[in-house]
Amino acid sequence: MRGEISPQDVLFSYRTLESRIPADHPIRKVRKVVDQALKELAPTFDDMYSSVGRPSIPPEQLIRAMLLQVLFTIRSERQLVERLDYDLMFRWFVGLGMDDEVWNHSTFSKNRDRLMVHEIDALFFDAIKKQAYAKKLMSREHFSVDGTLLEACASMKSFRPKDSSDDDDSGDDFHGQTRSNKTHESKTDPDAKQFRKSKGKESKLCHMGHIVTENRNGLIVGTEVTEAGTSKEWDADINILAQLGTRPGMTVGADKGYDTGEFVQGCRALKITPHVAAKSSRSQIDKRTTGTTGYQISQVKRKQIEECFGWMKDIGLMRKLRHCGRDKVSWIFRFTAAAYNITRMKRLMA
Repeated sequence: MRGEISPQDVLFSYRTLESRIPADHPIRKVRKVVDQALKELAPTFDDMYSSVGRPSIPPEQLIRAMLLQVLFTIRSERQLVERLDYDLMFRWFVGLGMDDEVWNHSTFSKNRDRLMVHEIDALFFDAIKKQAYAKKLMSREHFSVDGTLLEACASMKSFRPKDSSDDDDSGDDFHGQTRSNKTHESKTDPDAKQFRKSKGKESKLCHMGHIVTENRNGLIVGTEVTEAGTSKEWDADINILAQLGTRPGMTVGADKGYDTGEFVQGCRALKITPHVAAKSSRSQIDKRTTGTTGYQISQVKRKQIEECFGWMKDIGLMRKLRHCGRDKVSWIFRFTAAAYNITRMKRLMA
């Protein structure tokens, strides 16, 4: 018999949000990892807020909502808030009740800035790493490094002479002009630098993101954002490796771009063996390194780092930045790296 459509709305629902999420849904594993990390950050959250005044959006809900934005590739806070209003799974993950009012998108953005001021990105990233170390998903001895360009949230038309005013429209027609980072800067994002990836490629306003991954499962153990530049890539990765500490037998794999005296000597100063891809001539490493089995393994494992960049750009909204200023870009970059680790851990723990 054909069923009939009832036009009458149901006033009450007798099912909880918890019962509407399937027991085997992957989002439950993500929620479990996130809840444990947020539990460790509770004392920090207490210090961030005053004991008097109007209650703000709970920081736990802010972080969960931002994770949903990264995991589901939602382009803006306005779209995120809109989906929170009608998506029951989103409400369950964030911790909102079925009838709870969703915040305004501008209120969400202002409260998110408070998290940026208190460096919650680093604390959350470390809390996720701590869980991975506890489950023995991360190596403490063998790593890979690489960097990538992050296209800035600014157009080339904003790249104007430093001595020109914001009202000067002479920069709209820049054909035939010689422009460099020494004489020009972006009026939209002054921290962004003009950079050309290789000969024959167009110049873009960029930041440069750097990550260090461990070689066991390809999880990210360190991040940094610098101005776009080749030498910055070596310095940033050396800085991240130094923060990891040293232990006997540590190695780091990298591509040929890292076969330079600055990077190789920097690694050796940290007592880390550089397993960089050797150049055909004037290489900084010799057969005592390239002839080992560990070197061959590092050259295979180092390519996993491209999977991190691919996920962060295609899924995590890092291909075209949505924030201006290196501090905000660095915050979002590290937070996105934490989101990648969560999705990777979800699969590994299965």
